[in-house]
This record gives sequence, structure tokens and C-alpha cells, in this order.
Amino acid sequence: MLEGFSNASRIPELRRRLLFTAAMLAVYRLGVAVPTPGIDGQALSAFFDAASGTLFGWVNLFSGGAWEQFSVFALGIMPYISVAIILDLLKVASPYLNELYKEGEAGRRKITQYTRYFTVLLAIVQGFMIAVSLERIQAPGGGSVVYAPGWNFRIMTTITVTAGTMLIMWIGEQITERGVGNGISLIIMAGIVSGLPSALTTTTQFVREGEMGVFTLVFIILLAAGVTAGIVYIETSQRRIPVQYARRVVGRRVYGGQTSHLPLKINTSGVIPPIFASSILVFPATLATVMPSLKGYSEALTPGGLYYDLLYVALIVFFCFFYTAVTFNPVDVADNLKKHGGFIPGIRPGRYTAEYIDRVLSRVTLGGAIYVSAVCVLPTVLIAQFNVPFYFGGTALLIVVGVALDSVAQIETHLLTRNYEGFLKGGRIRGRRGA
Repeated sequence: MLEGFSNASRIPELRRRLLFTAAMLAVYRLGVAVPTPGIDGQALSAFFDAASGTLFGWVNLFSGGAWEQFSVFALGIMPYISVAIILDLLKVASPYLNELYKEGEAGRRKITQYTRYFTVLLAIVQGFMIAVSLERIQAPGGGSVVYAPGWNFRIMTTITVTAGTMLIMWIGEQITERGVGNGISLIIMAGIVSGLPSALTTTTQFVREGEMGVFTLVFIILLAAGVTAGIVYIETSQRRIPVQYARRVVGRRVYGGQTSHLPLKINTSGVIPPIFASSILVFPATLATVMPSLKGYSEALTPGGLYYDLLYVALIVFFCFFYTAVTFNPVDVADNLKKHGGFIPGIRPGRYTAEYIDRVLSRVTLGGAIYVSAVCVLPTVLIAQFNVPFYFGGTALLIVVGVALDSVAQIETHLLTRNYEGFLKGGRIRGRRGA
């Protein structure tokens, strides 16, 4: 693997892409350090220190620490992701969106344009609601975190955080086009990983002061390593359905007669179910900032609580099946196989093939949903029993490991196309999409 990274620096195009990606991520992290005007940074930081195990601490983790000082990137990239997922899911109910998805590059550009417009609208709504909630936050010891509450602060804050979200969106698109990996995913990963040095420092201090035992620390390390290994194994696993192609004679040439397979990912939906489920569970807390009557529901849905975990698992399972049904159509797959002379041994082409693929896909998706639910909930439940001084959740690990696999797979593709050894001499690294 070290040789693979060494070879990456020898390819000018790949070297430029890696440097560009690093520079764009550095710009993103620099923006996280720029605070929004009108906020008492020390009071807000003290509030988040007291709320490290609550919903606010969870949101602060996925924003890369931007919420703790309420920087210009406080909203992060979540409005863009939410809109993109919603449009992706709406293509089932909207024939117009469905046709756009089938139009290829022109359709994708149109959908991207719609995504940007709706992202601006969503960011404005979220920014205004956050500005109102900031005026109501009381820092430990009393006092507001806002210097001058009022409409001037609300308008300024809404414009600032909306502009920050659009800048992050532009950075992500630039990384995808001119860098390595998916830019939006890399930004999320950078925000999560940025809290690792602070977490390690705090944990070391706890061990030195005797607030955490050595055996507890060893257990946490082994648990993190085990969960990471499990994620890598499942994310690169496939259920392969054998496919046989009939021979066709065209003139003097014979086509087909080959044996292939139809790969089905164990986790077809990736990290979208936990992200979308988390966004829905955060919604009551957001409404509670402007509707005090919902405060009881917001407190009941605190991360780590029983009701939160139960709803979280139920939503993850639902979105695993729903998103898989949206993105993978067994009828279309069966029709394409039939058009190209392919068939599954022992299964009649057409409707019977579609039913067989749907049955196998349902079983695989059930296993994937159980896996995603376990990864996202069990580590949090176990670690909560040991009072770990930082957030350790399977959702963060699932995102980090998945993005890392995709990025490494793309780098390896660049290496192999230029006759260099990849990261593994005995095979290829498969990303989440099963390259």
C-alpha cells in the first residue's frame, strides 16, 4: 500500500488532483474558523461544552465544529444533501423528474440546477430558524450568546450562513470535477475527522487523571477497530447472481456465449438512510426553537435515548428498502438482460427474472438494513455506558470508511490505467459501488 501512495506522486495529473483536493479541503476548514458576526463565541462554546452529549453535540460533530463557534459554515452541506436526496426519491412520484434522470448528461445538469435553487431556499429557512434559536439560548451562568438580538441579527445571520452553504456546495463540486473522490462526501468526512485530535487529547487526559481506566480504553480501541473492519468487509461485499449470455451469429462472427454475474451490494443505499433518518429526527428539535409546545418531543428525541434509538432504527430500515427500490429497478434489469441475450440459469427471461432478482434483492437489503442499524446504534449504546468524553458513533465511521474506500478506489483506477501497481497486488479495492 505504501508503494501505491508512492506511485501516486509520480503521475502529474493525479498529483495535481490530490493537491487540488487538499487545497479545497483546507479552504473549507479555514472557513469553519471564521465566526458569524454578532455571536459571543466564548458563551456559545461554554454552551456546547455543557451539551456535548445532546442533540447539539451531535450536530456540532457533523458540522466539523462549525456550530461550536457558529462560523459562516454553520449549516454545513446538509441542506444540499437533503435536497439532493429528496429529489432523488421524488423521481418515483414525478414523471418529469424520472424523465430528466433518463436523459443522461443534459438531464443531470437540469437536476443539479434545481438542487442548487432548492438548497438556497432550504438554507434560508434553516438559517432563519437557527438565528431565532440562538437568541433564546442561555449560556451556562446566564446571559445570551447573541450581542444584539433582533431582526438585524436574524437577517444578517440568515444571509451569512446561506452564503456559507453555497460556498461549501461550490467547493464540493470543484473537488468532484477537478480533484479525487466525491467532493460532498469528502467535506463531510473532513468535518468528522477534524474532531479526532481533540478527542484523543481529551481521552488521554481522562486516562491520566484516572477518570477512565486503561482496560476501558483498550476495549474502546478494540471496539472501534472491530466496527471499522466490519464496515470495510460489508461495504466491499456483493451477492453475485450468475448470468449466462446466449450465442448469436452475426455474419461470420459469433457473439455472446459468456458467463458473467449481476452484482448486488449488501448495502445498496450506502450512508443515505442514516443521514436522512438523522435529518428527520433533528426536525422536531428545530421546530421546538420557534414552537415551545414541541419542547417535550424534542427532549424525548435526544441522541442516545430509547425513543430516539427505536425511531432511528425504524427509519433506517425504511429508507434502506425505499432508496434501494428507487435506485434499482428489477424490471428494467430483467428487460436489459433479455435485450442483450442474457438470462439467469434456471430462470425464465422477462417477468420471472424480475421476480427472482426482486426476491434476492429484498433479502440482501434486509441484511444490509440490519447491518446499517447495528453499526449506527450499537456502538453509541455501548460507549455511552463507559462515559466516553467524545462522540463515537457508527454513522460517523460508516461515512468515513465508505468515503475512504471510494477515494482509494478512484486513485487506484488512475494508477492501473497508467500501468502502475495498485494498493493491493493481489486484487483491486472495491468502493461502495462495487467497482
